[in-house]
Amino acid sequence: MKPSSTDHAAIEQLSPQAIALSGLWTARGIGSLESKLDAFPAPSQSSVVVDGARIHALDTAGAWVLQKLLERLRKAARSVELRNVRPEFSKILDTAGQRLEDKAKDTIWSSKVSSSFLEGLGITSQTAWKQSLALLSFIGETAVAAGGWIAHPERIRGRPVLSNIRSAGFDALPIVGLLSFLLGIVIAYQGADQLKQYGANIFVVDLVGLSMLREFAPLITAIIIAGRSGSAYAAQIGAMAVTEEIDAMRTIGIAPLDVLVLPKIVALVVALPLLTVFSDLLGVLGGMVMARAQLGVGFGEFIDRFGRNISLTSYLVGIGKAPVFAAIIAVIGCFQGFRTKGGADSVGRQTTRSVVQSIFLVIVADAMFSIAFSALDL
Repeated sequence: MKPSSTDHAAIEQLSPQAIALSGLWTARGIGSLESKLDAFPAPSQSSVVVDGARIHALDTAGAWVLQKLLERLRKAARSVELRNVRPEFSKILDTAGQRLEDKAKDTIWSSKVSSSFLEGLGITSQTAWKQSLALLSFIGETAVAAGGWIAHPERIRGRPVLSNIRSAGFDALPIVGLLSFLLGIVIAYQGADQLKQYGANIFVVDLVGLSMLREFAPLITAIIIAGRSGSAYAAQIGAMAVTEEIDAMRTIGIAPLDVLVLPKIVALVVALPLLTVFSDLLGVLGGMVMARAQLGVGFGEFIDRFGRNISLTSYLVGIGKAPVFAAIIAVIGCFQGFRTKGGADSVGRQTTRSVVQSIFLVIVADAMFSIAFSALDL
């Protein structure tokens, strides 16, 4: 195939071990080139050099065809080297190559009708390991960006922080308050029958107070925020990644972590403890209403025992968990957003992963807090 015009993509075999590419490797320029790849003679040499110096333009369609050509050459030759490609084309080629590799893996995996349990376990473990390393790398980059904020306070973006506090905190008050109130009612109702049998009605105060302040209020609030705000973070950043807005930000010298990640983390670390306090109040109020209706414990009696028997330590234990939960939710949501690749289906997939992983890690962190507080006798 000889190059006929610089307006079209062309492949020229200079020698058995040298191939030259030229023209416009774009959706318009490649024309029927992809259908002709099968007719291109396979190299007989052990090593082949592909020269891309005369490629004048490249888009995703051209990069896809070029990667398919390189893949075909690699199957016939021992080594294939692509040289003299412009630096601005390297990223799009890497992306197309990764997509081609992922597609090949999916094809191989789907063709294995009966894969062994150990093989599936190995693939799952490898994927989890790679994602864990990527998450640690993201946490490190975020920590470096946070250090830049501390070293240079003028870089702190106040408006995005306040906007995220409003969306993740103030706008979440109704749903957090309603669920906490109902949870307090449920706890008091479930304990009412057992307490009546022993004439220990007044102990419903301890049951509601300790369970809400230490465990349920921070945990239910974090789960609600993970489903509400964590998913929104992943969807927002994922949509920007798909439309290449994040790449545009990097091009004009704006650090995406400073604009998209740090304001969300700071806002949620501020908002979630306040939401937890609000959840404490509504949860105890729900338990108070049910205690009066089922056990005959009046409001005044409930408040009096609550003040005497529920220590400040129990309250601070619950509040202390909230910033950690907030950091987990914000980091996981932003991390999964940056992992989005491809189209809209990837946005939905990463959003789902962010919610599942956030809730899982929040529960794991809560269990670790319980073990630590038990060891410290708190």
